[in-house]
Amino acid sequence: MITMGFLFARSSGYSFVALALLACVLLAPCQAAKAGLSTKFYAKTCPGVDTIVRSVVAQAVAKEPRMGASIIRLFFHDCFVNGCDASILLDDTPTFTGEKNAGANINSVRGYEVIDAIKSQVEAACKGVVSCADIVALASRDAVNLLGGPTWNVQLGRKDSRTASGTAANANLPGPASSGASLVAAFAGKGLSAREMTALSGAHTVGRARCLMFRGRIYGEANINATFAAALRQTCPQTGGGDGNLAPFDDQTPDAFDNAYFKNLVAQRGLLHSDQELFNGGSQDALVRKYAGNAGMFAGDFAKAMVKMGGLMPAAGTPTEVRLNCRKVN
Repeated sequence: MITMGFLFARSSGYSFVALALLACVLLAPCQAAKAGLSTKFYAKTCPGVDTIVRSVVAQAVAKEPRMGASIIRLFFHDCFVNGCDASILLDDTPTFTGEKNAGANINSVRGYEVIDAIKSQVEAACKGVVSCADIVALASRDAVNLLGGPTWNVQLGRKDSRTASGTAANANLPGPASSGASLVAAFAGKGLSAREMTALSGAHTVGRARCLMFRGRIYGEANINATFAAALRQTCPQTGGGDGNLAPFDDQTPDAFDNAYFKNLVAQRGLLHSDQELFNGGSQDALVRKYAGNAGMFAGDFAKAMVKMGGLMPAAGTPTEVRLNCRKVN
């Protein structure tokens, strides 16, 4: 069952009582079920895992709201590279160059220490049982909810990859200069529809981006609100540095998981080129308008798309395990 915690998520706590079967009814196809995942996977072996994950994420988000967005992004960037297998968490070794230093991740993906803190507590409670991949999936759900967004039942039972690939990360993760057509194609390659792509892009209702990622848009593109561009130029100079200066994706409610991202797109206030491509005379314009006017529709679609993306699995034959330390193989 997908429950909406849009306005009251911060105080609503847990309301996860639906059966996995219902989640499958809402998803077509039910990738998670095909992968052997279940919402009750740890019911007997580690029944307190949900509570531990939410507690640590809540502390991290209370300390720095931006961390919520970072954890959501961590889940995206893991699942899009060889499935949801926690490969993004592996440090480089002499035998492989992992994903942390890939172009889309270096100096960008954050939250590794939050996952470490969760893993430490989970290992103390139930040693060698809960995978790092499942921890990331649970943490991303809780990050969305703690920032005011919906919640959902997370399908569990993933295993952790014993290797990672920087090459695959560079090849699979869409960049900030992506066109609308390339975004649709990239998500289609993962079995996700154009609608699911647009819903998942709504995660940019929270978080920040570096000047390096949006400089070209604010100085070189015409489909941008002039006042918005002028304000961003104060943060991001055209020359002379400032690559790491941050700006919120949504400057209206930067730390609230709502539908303001889509309202911004309609007003030509998308931060990245790839954001504004969702509303630029193309196939997703009508859906963006719907999400801009209907927060509940966006929340429901986002939650379902997160469950579906969470069902992306490593290729058959990939060596996996339950890592004791998320940064290295056992």
